[in-house]
Amino acid sequence: MDRGQTQGKRKRAEEESTEGAATSSFIPLEATCVGSGQYEVFLSFRGSDTRNTFTDHLYHRLIKARTVPFCVFRDENNIQIGEEFGSKILDAIAQSKISIPIISENYASSKWCLRELVHIMDRKKSASHIVLPIFYKVAPSDVRHLKGNFGNAFHSSQERFDEKEILKGQQALNEVSQLNGWESQKIANGYFT
Repeated sequence: MDRGQTQGKRKRAEEESTEGAATSSFIPLEATCVGSGQYEVFLSFRGSDTRNTFTDHLYHRLIKARTVPFCVFRDENNIQIGEEFGSKILDAIAQSKISIPIISENYASSKWCLRELVHIMDRKKSASHIVLPIFYKVAPSDVRHLKGNFGNAFHSSQERFDEKEILKGQQALNEVSQLNGWESQKIANGYFT
């Protein structure tokens, strides 16, 4: 069997092993660009809201989107056990061409999600960084005005943040909510309505 046939069989086996997986099981290193430091896409999301559902699906679709897979940063695939994650995450944002913040109901209750978003929006201002927000089960107006369940989650977690983090987080949330993004509530069966 020649090298091309062997690689084709291995690729089919890898795809079958990840098909329908709720979390990442086996993903080839070249697909996720582990260790390269260069990413095309950075996913920012609240793990408890979307990690095993929407974000997992999006991640797998992005890495399989074309003949040469996108290099996608997702914390559980790109930060090894025992590594300090804060600087790795901020470096990954800085090295990415595109950020996709998946703004969900509890996104703003996470100090790290807000730090990521502040960094993403700062990069958008200072570089040719593309931000493609997804409003997952929240309305952009609730993000902008900190209303509804989204606003409640933000306000209930403020005691864990210092004043500077709160103000920067509010500004970044306002900025991202002004961007044209995808709204899950306007999608039916995977198609925009």
